Amino acid sequence: MEAIDHLNKFKVGSVPTVFYIPDFISDSDQNLLLNHIYTAPVSKWKVLKNRRLQNWGGIVHEKGLLPQDLPPWLTKITEKISDESSLFPSAINHVLINEYLPNQGIMPHQDGPAYFPVVAILSLGSPVVMDFTPHFSLLGTSNIEDKDSIEGADHVNLPNYPSFSVALMPGSLLIFKDTAYSDYLHGIKDCEIQQYDAAVNATEVLGHQSLIETQDEDSKAIHRSTTRVSLTCRVVSKVHRNLFRF
Repeated sequence: MEAIDHLNKFKVGSVPTVFYIPDFISDSDQNLLLNHIYTAPVSKWKVLKNRRLQNWGGIVHEKGLLPQDLPPWLTKITEKISDESSLFPSAINHVLINEYLPNQGIMPHQDGPAYFPVVAILSLGSPVVMDFTPHFSLLGTSNIEDKDSIEGADHVNLPNYPSFSVALMPGSLLIFKDTAYSDYLHGIKDCEIQQYDAAVNATEVLGHQSLIETQDEDSKAIHRSTTRVSLTCRVVSKVHRNLFRF
């Protein structure tokens, strides 16, 4: 209970169970993580259309996880996240590491049902703005081919499910669960300049003056001038040691 009470002071916005912890790790710890990430074998990188990523912990199948042990450098940070949040039911066993160039993002999406409904995102390098929008199921929409992502969903708003944004600064940790996990999509726009003035944690951005571009008195933005790397940490509840036991 003490750990959860401690976490409550990091709640942001009006949607329950969204937590933003600035400076969760130090600059030196960021550099150590980046060193491990960029010295990993080239074969660990998977190149996608608008970014590349590393998969750690095993293969996530629709019926569960075909596990591989996390390396010690990842176990160290996932244990810190788990211990200090007390929101995960067991040890974090899966980490996706995404690399984004300044003009790269990810379309609105929802994490799949294989995961326990809590996700922690550790941000390294360039800051970014992450947008949360109501899931398609809340809009009465049934004719969408890809029902876990809606392009242009940032224009949607519902009275009981307000869209919101969170500015993710270097070294910060974002955790969201429950309603924010099940009823919202989250994504990042494909652009170098991103508005942060409407973010639920906009005041926190002011501590990073070198990353801010002032366009006018009422509009401020983050300039993504360098590469961003994120660690998405989750628990896959069902673990299968042998594919043929499915």
